[in-house]
Amino acid sequence: MFDERDLHPDVVAVRDEHAPGALVYDTERDFEVLPTSALTDLMMVVDGVEPRGYSADWLPAEHPEILDRLVGDDVVVGAPGDGSVAWTTQTTPPVVLVKPRIEGSPDDFVSFLVAEALVQAGLGVPEHFLGFFGESYPAFAAATPTDPTATYQLALAVFDAYVGLHTREVFASWADAEGRAMLADAWADAGERLQPRLDGLGRAVARGETSFPDAAELAAGGVKHGLDVPAPFDALDALAYREHGASYAVTWAEKVFS
Repeated sequence: MFDERDLHPDVVAVRDEHAPGALVYDTERDFEVLPTSALTDLMMVVDGVEPRGYSADWLPAEHPEILDRLVGDDVVVGAPGDGSVAWTTQTTPPVVLVKPRIEGSPDDFVSFLVAEALVQAGLGVPEHFLGFFGESYPAFAAATPTDPTATYQLALAVFDAYVGLHTREVFASWADAEGRAMLADAWADAGERLQPRLDGLGRAVARGETSFPDAAELAAGGVKHGLDVPAPFDALDALAYREHGASYAVTWAEKVFS
């Protein structure tokens, strides 16, 4: 199921700085939540395990069925919407998993995604949106007049913006750091590609051309890159959000949809 991944020297340097000893593997198959059989294999290559556990009480009455796989006392690696790279610090050492769906992407971009996961693991931010919201997720869902799947998509975007507030200083520092040039260029290129989509985002939502959750995903990317994002998403680019987390996100949703 797992093959150790060869890392670009820039990524090795990031691992040494932010997540020393972390294991980075390619997986044979794509996954949303790592299946039990693969999780058993993973346990064979780590030194220890400390499950976080997510309570079923954190899910609102109406929620996508797949979220039921996140709750319980066992180790859960990955979540729906995680993208091409997943990571966990529930193991010792931390583990980063690169999924086959990433094949065909530019090498520099893939290296950035792996480096991003290593930075997130080292910063100690929550692994999943449910670990971020915790018991506040039902309140967030109640404030959001969308169907359960769209609410989940919005929650992921809001969580991504929160994580971006923590990681972007690290990413920005790569431009001046020795041995980070490739990663700095990949991060800057992603931001340059994103900016034109942000420029007309408010109008696209107003005209119904872009859904609110889709717009939130783009805005979260803007927060991660330190770009200007339109209202009401600009309120997520705030020190208060970084400091207060889920409670701020709930208040934001209540104000937006009131």
